[in-house]
Order: sequence, then C-alpha cells, then structure tokens
Amino acid sequence: MKKIVIIGAVWPEPNSTAAGQRMMQLIAVFKQLNYKLTFTSIAATSEYTINLDELGIETNAIQLNDSSFDEFIKVQNPTIVLFDRFMTEEQFGWRVSENCPNALRILDSEDLHFLREARSQCFKLNIKCETKHLQNDIALREIASIYRCDLTLIISKFEHDLLVNTFNISSELVHYIPMMYDELNEIVLEDYPKFEEREHFFSIGNFHHKPNWETVLQLKNSIWPKIRKQLPQAELHIYGAYIPEKAKQLHNSKEGFIIKGRAENSAAVFKKYRTLLAPIPFGAGIKGKLLESMLYGTPNITSEIGAEAMQYNKDWNGFIEDNPDDFAEKAVELYSNENIWKQAQLNGISIINDCFNKNNFENEFMDTVHFLLSNIESHRTNNFMGQLLNHHTLKSTMYMSKWIEEKNKK
Repeated sequence: MKKIVIIGAVWPEPNSTAAGQRMMQLIAVFKQLNYKLTFTSIAATSEYTINLDELGIETNAIQLNDSSFDEFIKVQNPTIVLFDRFMTEEQFGWRVSENCPNALRILDSEDLHFLREARSQCFKLNIKCETKHLQNDIALREIASIYRCDLTLIISKFEHDLLVNTFNISSELVHYIPMMYDELNEIVLEDYPKFEEREHFFSIGNFHHKPNWETVLQLKNSIWPKIRKQLPQAELHIYGAYIPEKAKQLHNSKEGFIIKGRAENSAAVFKKYRTLLAPIPFGAGIKGKLLESMLYGTPNITSEIGAEAMQYNKDWNGFIEDNPDDFAEKAVELYSNENIWKQAQLNGISIINDCFNKNNFENEFMDTVHFLLSNIESHRTNNFMGQLLNHHTLKSTMYMSKWIEEKNKK
C-alpha cells in the first residue's frame, strides 16, 4: 500500500490558521491518490486541533533528537514523506534520508519564511525591502532545505518566481500549488446576506502571526479614526485566535473598536459583516482571510503585500491601498456604495475561479508526484547541489542530534 508520513511543526487547526487549511487541502489530494496517511508532530495538540482519526488518518506523537523516530519511520516505510515547514525538514530530514532513502521527500514551504522575516525587519527600519535584504540566515537554511528535498510546494506565484529567477533554483525542484477551492457560481451570492443586511467592518487573523498584530495596530492608530469620523455609527470588530492581553487592551466601545477574540465559525463571521479591513504591512505567501472574503461574498480593502500573488491582473474584490488616508477613503466608499460593493463581490468570484480553482492544480500536482516516484534516481542525480547538502547536512546534523540525545539521557 502507498503510504505518506506527514511531519508537522504543529497539528492542523483549519479553523484557526490558513496553514491548517492548507494542510487539510494537501491531505485531501493524497487521499484522492489512495495513500494511507500518517500525521506526526512533536507539538502538543489543543482543543482546536482537528480530529484526524475521524478522517481515517493515523496519528503519532514523535520526539525531537530521539532515535525512536528512526524505528518509527522504518516501520512505516513510507512512499512519501511530507515536511510542513523547512524547520521540520531540518529536524527530521536526515533521519528520513538515512532510514528510508527511497522515500520521496516533499517540503511544503507554507510561505517563504526568509521573505517574511526580511520584510518584517525592513518594516521595523521603515525601509524598502530589496533583494539584498533577502539574503539572511533564514534564507540560507530554507533554500538549503529546498535543495535537500525532491520537491518543494510553493503557495505563491510571486515566491515561485522569486526562487527560480532570483535564486536560480531549478523549476524541477519547486512546484506552484496555491490554496485551492471548488469553482464558484454567481448564484451562490443569493444565499449570502445582502448589502443592506450586513453592517460594520471587521478584521481577522491568528495572533501567533506577527503581521496580524501589526495590522491591528495600523487599524487602531491610523486608519479606523479616519473611517469612524465619516461613519460614526459604524464599528470595527477584531477577531483572531490566540489573542494576547495587549490586543484585548485596545478594546474601546466608545470608539467602536471592538475586540472579539477567536471566531468559532469563520464562515458565519465573514457573511455577517459588510467589509473586511486588512492593511497588512508585511508578510509572505497567500492571505487566507482575503480568499475567505471572496468565498463568502465580503469585499475587502487590503495592501499591496496583502494582495500579492492573488490578483493576476484581475480587478480586486474591493480596493488595494497602502496609504492610510487613501485606505480609509476607499473603505468608506466600499462600505457606503452598494453598486461598487456588489461589483467587488463578482470580482472575488472571478479571482477564485480563475486563480484558485482546484481543477487547475490538483491533476498537475498528482502527475508531478507520479513522475518523480517513477524517476526519482535520475531526478536526484540532476540535483547535485541537493546531494552535496544532504551529504554534509547528514553528517553535521546527525552528530549534533545524537550528542543532544546522549546529553538528554544524562
């Protein structure tokens, strides 16, 4: 039987994070391919972790720097091993390579961590992020991980092109597969609350993700006061999992700035409000909140970074603005003008159908996996840099891990 072992940095929480939604989409693809799935992680589960056992997916807790994983992976003898971030590949890739050398090793980058880090640092310094800023320590680690794997899944077309054109990584090593959805029909909008049935603005995002906190600060300090001045009856409701105390302290009912906390049902939240505000100042990958706003007929205003790799020269389902004054003006316009709002809804459906339609990506990904499994030897031969990095990483990481394991025994 074909088997896949997924090594996750965390257990999937699709109702809390876009990363959790992404993982469940990949799991669905492999289930279509009739793989027996096993999900593993060193992390603890939470009350929000999806019940994988109910989906017929075996689960196993694993330990870091412990040879028990060696026995586990040998018994599993997987056809494919999927790492959900480059850090998990660093931790377990060498053990997989040593104990199951024939297993196809796939890395799901989630988004490029080195790109997000570079933009974060440039945001703090209030400077433009350029190519020179991308060459940080995380880039060295993440790109090395990409070379060591047989295939890396990239969620953003911008990031795929960045790796291929700027960092000269072979297109045979990276595969673009974004978030994927069923095709939408305009009729779906008839089932959603209408313009006049919705009220207020909202923003949403997991607070473990730094850009989401900075988004809330921008709304609080420079954007919401301008909107509130023109729409004194409107409110802005802030949702997010793992909300910290510092965010709760921003709550001010007199200003209409309402901290709500975790959204137990994100679909219901999106359908309830008239407009999503997402002035995302930095980050990487694809923004799940913006895709959900399209799926549930809720127009949004976001930044250039927010809309990156999601527009494909199509009209946005709302507006894209970086300047706080312009952002606020467009937010008022979108919130107040029913015709513009309805057209934004239609734009969102068009983007989902043309850019994130799973029919456009699933089969190509399946074909790529089948090809690599049939041609793994020649594929690895052509990836000499990967061979080199696997050789040296296997030695250095292996001995460091074994030293930590012996130290822990004492």
